[in-house]
Order: sequence, then C-alpha cells, then structure tokens
Amino acid sequence: MNLNDAQKTAVIAWINQGLTLAQIQKRLESEFGLRLTYMEARLLMGDLSLVPKDPPPAQAPAVLPGGSNPNPPAAGRAAAPPPTAPADPAGVRVKVDSLARAGAVVSGQVTFSDGQTAAWQIDQMGRLGLSASKPGYRPPAEDVAEFQALLENELAKLGL
Repeated sequence: MNLNDAQKTAVIAWINQGLTLAQIQKRLESEFGLRLTYMEARLLMGDLSLVPKDPPPAQAPAVLPGGSNPNPPAAGRAAAPPPTAPADPAGVRVKVDSLARAGAVVSGQVTFSDGQTAAWQIDQMGRLGLSASKPGYRPPAEDVAEFQALLENELAKLGL
C-alpha cells in the first residue's frame, strides 16, 4: 500500500495521538477512502516503521526457574488458589486455535459482548474472515473495534 506524503503525515500524527491499529484503519477509510484489511494495516505500519500504541499485553506473574514459587505458603497452611479476575460478561473474548483451520494462516473463536460467538480466520492474503454461529448475526460496531484490538494483541504474542 503506497500512501502519499499527506496520508503518511496523517498516519504519523495518529500514532503520536495514541490511536490503536483498529482506530487507524477506521480513520484511513473515513478520511481517505482507503479500506485496508487488518494484515494490510499491520504491514503498512511496518513499511512506515511505526508502532501503534495499543495496550500492552498482560504480564504473567514471575515464576522462578524450575517452577518454584518465590513466596511459598507458611508451614502447616494450605496454599490458597491465586485470585482470578471475574469474567466480564459484557466484554469481547478472543481465542486463537493451536492448529489453524485449513486455508488459514491463523484462526480462532470470538465471543462478543452479547454472548454470540463466531469463528475467525486470517487467510494467506491477510484477509480477516468472520463466520458467526448464528446465521445473519452482525456484532455491534464497538465489539468489532474491540475484537480487532484484542486480535492484534493475540497475534503480537504469537509474533505475527
């Protein structure tokens, strides 16, 4: 994707404003009429040597080599299970398949805020496909933006 100088300047300004990749995708379409797939937008960021300011992935708790716990429970007391964050029923959740579906580079499932689920995949051309389990289902626009941001984070963890 080749951008003219004005478009490149706008993208750099958006990065400096802290926009995520999904937000930059929307702005490119609304302001310049450029509709990019998720992968095309990621490649564009690489071509311009830019890094969107997406939220950093959650850090795993530190574990010493060999799996030992740096703070073992006191003698005679059972170890309490680690606290877990309550599930947010209104949030979007993304899972990545350990083995991609046929014809996909990477695939997985998404659960939208209304509880509806869909299978997603990115093909060899970088196109994102979404197949809802309920025929004709369209997720809310806010969920789509959140899905794209979460998917970007999951793919970054995988080095994609």
